[in-house]
Amino acid sequence: MVQGIHFIARIALIFLLFEGRSVSLAQEAGAALQTLVRSAQSALEAGDLARAETDFERARAVAPDNPEANRGLLLTYLEAGKLDQAEELGTRAAARWPQDAQILHWLGLVYFKTGRSPQALEALRRSEKLDPGHADIHFDIALVLLENRQYSPAAEELEKSIKLKPSQALAHVLLGRAYQNTNRTVQAIEQFQTALRIDPEFPLGHYHLGFAYASMGRNPEAIAEYEKELVRSPSNADVRYELGHCLVETGDWKEAVMQLKRATELNAQNPDAAYDLGKALLLDGHADTAIPALRRAIALSPNDPSPHYQLARALEKTGNADEAKLELERFAQLKKAQAQTGGMATGRIQ
Repeated sequence: MVQGIHFIARIALIFLLFEGRSVSLAQEAGAALQTLVRSAQSALEAGDLARAETDFERARAVAPDNPEANRGLLLTYLEAGKLDQAEELGTRAAARWPQDAQILHWLGLVYFKTGRSPQALEALRRSEKLDPGHADIHFDIALVLLENRQYSPAAEELEKSIKLKPSQALAHVLLGRAYQNTNRTVQAIEQFQTALRIDPEFPLGHYHLGFAYASMGRNPEAIAEYEKELVRSPSNADVRYELGHCLVETGDWKEAVMQLKRATELNAQNPDAAYDLGKALLLDGHADTAIPALRRAIALSPNDPSPHYQLARALEKTGNADEAKLELERFAQLKKAQAQTGGMATGRIQ
């Protein structure tokens, strides 16, 4: 009987030893997992994507159902541009954790980066519903909507994002562009001004503000903003063109010619820059040099009537009456075609 009791006691002791060892192993595994996750997160924050990927993958190997490891690896794949791996992991993770707003957010961005806007919006809207107080989710929804020219709903999302994170200059610029494209130019100007107060060095901030001023006919203010932008972006063809266009509108033809010549050098494929250059040269009394610029504009945009009209004027001034007559006829034909089709190749005043 005593021997039986001793045997049972030995068995119980062995059981307790093994149970204690199991608990110890589980604790060690948990500690190792947390070490890997922390190391991966630090690497991700430091921009060391290769180490982040290695450590998150090791963490998932230790604990495949750990949401932190799955989230982190999904974001790492996304940041590294490994979109196939990101989609595969994100799809599985979203099925495993359908209420995880971050996973749905990252998966939505994967869809966006692979050109699938409907799927992106679906995932991002689900994420937004789960976490409506996250500014970046609203911002990323707006990016998808802007890409698809859905300016009004994009503005609504950007307004939500800015309310939650008012110090993000880019959000203010994008909201300004959304307002600009929905004929709310006064509000657009306010947003561009706010962006520049937040970040006076914001890339193309003065360009966007200048464009808004120009669209309201406030050309002197537009010119001032474009000139500020040129200090930062002297090789930007669009800035040069818009500045040149405003200078034509205000009658400063010599300065306009200089800016528009540079614009056409920087981007030889812009028909508007070639047209405005020809028009400025003609207005400044250089009909002979206006002709090649206007012919270039016609070559780049054959269905635009305006260059034909200006070319006819230039040809007439240089004594080429017959050619001028042909260009006027072509101008009339293109204008008539526009009227018949309801099209409008340009909003220019001849």
